[in-house]
Amino acid sequence: MKSLTSKMRVLVVDGAKAMVLRNDGDAVSPNLKLVWTYEQDSPATHEQGADTPGRTNDSFGRRSAMEQTDWHRLDEAKFVRRVADDMAKDLAAGEFEKLVVVAPPIALGEFRKVVSDRVAKTIVLEIHKDMTKHIVDEIEKLVVKSLYESSFTG
Repeated sequence: MKSLTSKMRVLVVDGAKAMVLRNDGDAVSPNLKLVWTYEQDSPATHEQGADTPGRTNDSFGRRSAMEQTDWHRLDEAKFVRRVADDMAKDLAAGEFEKLVVVAPPIALGEFRKVVSDRVAKTIVLEIHKDMTKHIVDEIEKLVVKSLYESSFTG
């Protein structure tokens, strides 16, 4: 059965905030403690880009609009990459051996794209949920429950 073992890491991340938690308890009495947190101010795209999207002509003389750059999404991807890089450094330093990742689908997809193979191999569970605005006790309950349930589903 999967459980929240001693010193297991829990990464709670979205595109602008991340919390890294460590289990200072054991499988029977989990006790998540905050290791570090990141926050990023990421204004909406319309606040970042001043120009309207350009236009292009094809070889037949037809005009079409170019897609506007989503600066907000690019900021989120850069933020998730920074978090993934720091997780790789912590793993190399021996800070953890197993990891649970809690993130909404878009942030989780970004994390999967940029996380190192070594860190990816430590992931025992991914929880598709945005929990960055929740307190540690709620996150702990969700992780314990999800690990328990995942033991029976695969």
